Amino acid sequence: MSDDLTRLANGVLWPGFFGTEAPAWLLEELRDGLAGVVYFGQNIGDGLPALSASILAANPDALIGVDEEGGSVTRLESAEGSTIPGAAQLGLLDDLIATERTGAELARRVAAVGANVVLGPVADVNTDPRNPVIGVRAFGDDTELVTRHAIAAIDGIQDGGVAACVKHFPGHGDTHMDSHHALPEISLDIEEYERVHLEPFRAAIEAGVDSVMTAHIVVPAWGEAPATLNPRVLGMLRDWGFEGVIITDALDMAAIRETVGIGGGAALALAAGADLLCIGNPTNPGDAALPDQDLRDFLAARDGIVEALRDGSLTRERVEQAAARVAALAAKLRATASDAIPTADDFDAASIVRRMISVTGDEPDTASSLTVVDARRRSTLAVDSAASYVAGSLAGDDRRVRLDVASTEVAEQDRILDEMTAAAGTTVILIDRPDTDAAQRALVERAAVRDPRAVVVNVGLPTRTPLPLPTVEVAAASRVGAQVARERLLGRTG
Repeated sequence: MSDDLTRLANGVLWPGFFGTEAPAWLLEELRDGLAGVVYFGQNIGDGLPALSASILAANPDALIGVDEEGGSVTRLESAEGSTIPGAAQLGLLDDLIATERTGAELARRVAAVGANVVLGPVADVNTDPRNPVIGVRAFGDDTELVTRHAIAAIDGIQDGGVAACVKHFPGHGDTHMDSHHALPEISLDIEEYERVHLEPFRAAIEAGVDSVMTAHIVVPAWGEAPATLNPRVLGMLRDWGFEGVIITDALDMAAIRETVGIGGGAALALAAGADLLCIGNPTNPGDAALPDQDLRDFLAARDGIVEALRDGSLTRERVEQAAARVAALAAKLRATASDAIPTADDFDAASIVRRMISVTGDEPDTASSLTVVDARRRSTLAVDSAASYVAGSLAGDDRRVRLDVASTEVAEQDRILDEMTAAAGTTVILIDRPDTDAAQRALVERAAVRDPRAVVVNVGLPTRTPLPLPTVEVAAASRVGAQVARERLLGRTG
């Protein structure tokens, strides 16, 4: 049995872990008051409902979160790709009923595996097209559009009996750096920042969102500390009347791990006003991750809290307040957990995606088969951008090849283009950064010279500067998006 301070710290910690079964250390900590767990791709398997049951048996009040956004970000379907529309697709369609029903479907799927918190929707306004970590995860680059769709998604999720977590406060949309690898600084005029980026979060709070996730970004006008560790920034949420749970983005991301460290970050985040500390994905260190990285990260965070409580730099009252908010959310969710999990209704993700897909340029000729050149960027820790299921779903049983334009010499790229163009079927160049990746655009331009009948499928932000080939705008690196693009090119209606 732990001491009093250790148990108190457990009540505000939310770790990830390795494996498809709960490790012994995790079950022990859950029995000793651990707030819950976060699921990532490495936890997903056929036994996920049983895994959730084992966690809830150890702590019936456990919060079980899933980073499930639909579109380009999925954990529940990490092996084969999401079959739920993504935020950018919903924003382009701009049908609030479709967005609310998508939120309800996310809630249904999360509840079906025994979890109770959806880490979404994204309320960032993606004003920087170079943004490597948000992009199509956002509903768009317009504040009003993002606001109304965030609220619709929250309504759908929370009407489904699970908590929504709007993210990434105070807004991660105006950066071209990834906080998984660095600490972004946003030097936007503060009046513009407040007007453009804060409004979706303020509206989400007014709509009754259960939780808000912080961003590891620095806004110099509000101080040198990242938002996650900044009492001035987190205090805005309380000033707006928010009494729900403030959840940190993962403290093992480089923006925290490589600056103040996980332990220091945990104590500072609590002192700043955060309530639930996501220790996140133990694979965040990449190749440096150790076999017991999950336990190491958890202990680093807890030890940091306990040490701060003992030396007085963190008050017991603050941690008790945070734990009480976490417990209140758990009690609310537990009160509805006995309700029957809704069965899938007539929700049709493909029909939503079909309605938003568009073609920039001339309508391409109907293809008999597709030869796919997958030239998308490399995957990031947040988004599996280069996942093979996208190209696989687009190509079907037809031929496909992976071409990393960032590391492949132009002569070799041209050889691959010539080889694919000579093959039967319509050549399809699969890209995701047409306006910000010069190498992708150059590849398309060379492909157009070789084969004017070739087609581009863009799963990133819609192109602003037209390409020399017809471009199917999908706006999500997902299985359902690729399937709908394929049927469009083959002249099928689905």
